[in-house]
Amino acid sequence: MRTHRPGRPRQERGAWRSGSLLSVHSLAGQVFLLELAIVVLLVAAALVALVVQARRDVMADARHRTLTAAQTFANSAGIVPALNSANPTAVLEPRAEAARKAAGVDAIVVYGLNGITLTHSDPNQIGKHIIGPYAKAATGKPFTSTFQGSLGLSVISAVPVRGPDGSVVAIVAVPVTVEKVQHRLNTQLPVLFGGAAMALVVAAGGSGLVSRRLRRQTHGLGPTEMTRMYEHHDAVLHAVREGVLIVGGDGRLLLANDEARRLLDLPADTERRDITDLGLDEDLAGLLASDRPATDEVYLAADRLLAVSKRLTAPHGPGGSVVTLRDTTELRALSGRAEVARERLNWLYDAGLRIGTTLDVKRTAEELAEVAVPRFADIVTVELLDPVLRGEESSGATAGITELRRSAVVGLEEDDLLHPVGELIRFVPGHPVSAAMADGRPVLIGELSASDGWRDQHPERARRILDHGIHSMLVVPLRARGVVLGAVDFWRAKGSPSFEDDDVSFAEELAARAAVCIDNARRYTREHAMAVTLQHSLLPRALPEQSALDVAYRYLPAQSGVGGDWFDVIPLSGTRVALVVGDVVGHGLHAAATMGRLRTAVRNFAGLDMPVEELLGRLDELVAQIDTEEVAAEYGQGMVTGATCQYAVYDPTSGRLAVATAGHPGPAVVRPDGTVDFPRLPVSPPLGLGAGLPVETAELTVPEGSRLVLYTDGLIEDRIRDLDVGLEALRDALTGPNLTPEATCAAVMEAMLSDRPRDDIALLVARTHRLGPEQVAEWDVPRDPAAVAPVRTACARRLAEWGLEQVGFTAELVLSELITNAIRYGAEPIAVRLLRTVPISSPGAGTLIFEVSDGSSTSPRLRRAKATDEGGRGLFLVARFAERWGTRYTPTGKVIWAEQSLHGGATPEAEGLDEVLLGQWDDTAL
Repeated sequence: MRTHRPGRPRQERGAWRSGSLLSVHSLAGQVFLLELAIVVLLVAAALVALVVQARRDVMADARHRTLTAAQTFANSAGIVPALNSANPTAVLEPRAEAARKAAGVDAIVVYGLNGITLTHSDPNQIGKHIIGPYAKAATGKPFTSTFQGSLGLSVISAVPVRGPDGSVVAIVAVPVTVEKVQHRLNTQLPVLFGGAAMALVVAAGGSGLVSRRLRRQTHGLGPTEMTRMYEHHDAVLHAVREGVLIVGGDGRLLLANDEARRLLDLPADTERRDITDLGLDEDLAGLLASDRPATDEVYLAADRLLAVSKRLTAPHGPGGSVVTLRDTTELRALSGRAEVARERLNWLYDAGLRIGTTLDVKRTAEELAEVAVPRFADIVTVELLDPVLRGEESSGATAGITELRRSAVVGLEEDDLLHPVGELIRFVPGHPVSAAMADGRPVLIGELSASDGWRDQHPERARRILDHGIHSMLVVPLRARGVVLGAVDFWRAKGSPSFEDDDVSFAEELAARAAVCIDNARRYTREHAMAVTLQHSLLPRALPEQSALDVAYRYLPAQSGVGGDWFDVIPLSGTRVALVVGDVVGHGLHAAATMGRLRTAVRNFAGLDMPVEELLGRLDELVAQIDTEEVAAEYGQGMVTGATCQYAVYDPTSGRLAVATAGHPGPAVVRPDGTVDFPRLPVSPPLGLGAGLPVETAELTVPEGSRLVLYTDGLIEDRIRDLDVGLEALRDALTGPNLTPEATCAAVMEAMLSDRPRDDIALLVARTHRLGPEQVAEWDVPRDPAAVAPVRTACARRLAEWGLEQVGFTAELVLSELITNAIRYGAEPIAVRLLRTVPISSPGAGTLIFEVSDGSSTSPRLRRAKATDEGGRGLFLVARFAERWGTRYTPTGKVIWAEQSLHGGATPEAEGLDEVLLGQWDDTAL
């Protein structure tokens, strides 16, 4: 049992332990103090007895020592002759001194019978007459006496010296002080007291250990408290109306109160017996013998139903457990329902995990049916409204709804017994489904054979259903967030009881959970359809006509929904073509809308003939501005746009490719021999993170017939492979000559596509073409108005070589205006280039392109000339007769270009030229 008591801080535990041994309030403290007092008294008595005995031994030793020394000297050889000698003192004194030292006495004194001292330890006393009690010794009898002298308590013995005839001739007296004898005892006293102290310590330690053990057993309680605790313990055990068992760690019963004996019918000799030997139910005995805690678990004991709670005593006490028993026999009638309720709660929990695993409406309906079969019903059918299946909103009103589409059937083996999945069912007004939809409440049909409304729906089918053994039906409407979605039908066949009122609440709860999941799927379907529609409207629907590239593409949305990947092919001036691939992070409407904004911005910037690096720089500023606006609109909580883009411009006249990328994977170049190369491009951050830094451009020359492959990261990155593995797989898929762009797209998608792509995939493959020398004509023009005519003549000859005499007049007019404008307002060098293009898709038609370049960066602008102006009408004529015109800047100046379509009927007739020219003047002004 732990000594820590509730209510005491554990940090004071050591102090409490040491102090409790001396506390008189606890039984252990009282026993300790009593034992300590007894030990002290015993040690003190022993010390006193030892000291008294030592003193007695000292006196006896002093008497014995003096008497022995006196007798020894008196009876020593030669003492009588020495006494009869002429000088007895001279003979006896040395012998007496030696004997004194050997005997450890104060002196050996020899007296004559006349009382004259013959030997003495003090020489001054020799020869003196000393009076002492020697009469007894003179009579021949030795004696010993004690006296108090100047040196303290002393002992003296006197022995007669007898002559040869037996007469007393002298007396030998030996005195010794008690202090001198006691000196030897004093050297033994420390040892004596040390032993006593050691005995005291050992005895106190033993008493402390005994008291400590007693304190642990009594938990520091005093006698009164222990008595009161025992009385309360005995009263509680016998008065409480709950059975109490205390089971030891070895599985033996230590204590059982009267109520426990009554509830379990225990015999009188149950204590100290093993739990398994008491004749208890096997499950109950197993619980009591185990180390598993329990709370209100129900067990059967004889004819009683007991609620058993068990708590382990460790670590707050010795190994074992305390068990309480409550008689709950009155709940026996309700135990079956409680078990059913518990099982259904488990079903509902399981249903919450299994329903709604996808965002597909039909699959969610199937999951609802699969959860209920066979645990609740034998057959389950689900009918939903058509708008719900399409992801549309349905009316909150249920009255008048009679048409539902069968969406799921589970538990039925015969396909023709019930309406199949996908069939639109028109329910009659009396049908249970119609009633449930109209009232918005469940409809329980205990016996289908007695339901006329159900039979009226389809009598022949109803007969076959009854013959199959289906006898009970429960219809529950599916409602979520105030919107009706459909209904779920639970059917029970032979071998299963009919539905009862208790089943309705469970079916309603199950249907409510499923309805929320179906509504979530419906909302997702609607948003997904909107996002798909938006995305399809924003992505290119057809590739534009151009003569530089043969292009094919693939776009595959992610499994989780529509994303923000996009691609584009943009024809530019001078037969150049821009290829664009981009990626907006995320999925859904926001990503699709952002993609549309960026694609539109790229097309607008490309229409201004911006250089590659400048276009991405402007796009970076646009994305940063979008982020700022969204954050401001959402009070600092807006969604930051994450986007990447790759922009490439191909010039078929030179074969040059200018590429810039903003956080996007670089392109792949497949050369005509089938080798694949991934050019190293300058790295720029994603859009919106450039912080105004310039974008770097890479330029390379690609041979004619090369394939340019642009893609988004969803093609090469996947959860089962990293970037390097994806690039190597792409290289393997692209390797090989003589593949068309369409075949290349098919091969790449087959090799790279995973079963469930997590991200959108955009793939753009373009095979390059070159404009041959026969399609290009170039002239250098001096800055002299007279040089216009020779160039016009040369242009007419080249048009005749191309077989384009029918457009010669308008071509000469447009070219004359552009050259004249460059000579008048531009700077040298001035050059003219004439391009004849034929689209790849329609070789019979094409475009005639005029380009006049000069060294000035001043851009002309179109305006309507006033009546008094002599000039200002040249660009108007160019705009009137050319299909498109514009200006693009170069590192050395600018190029003014115009395109004239060669399709039939696209060029105005020369006969109408006078009307066009006269239309520039107001008749009243003339």
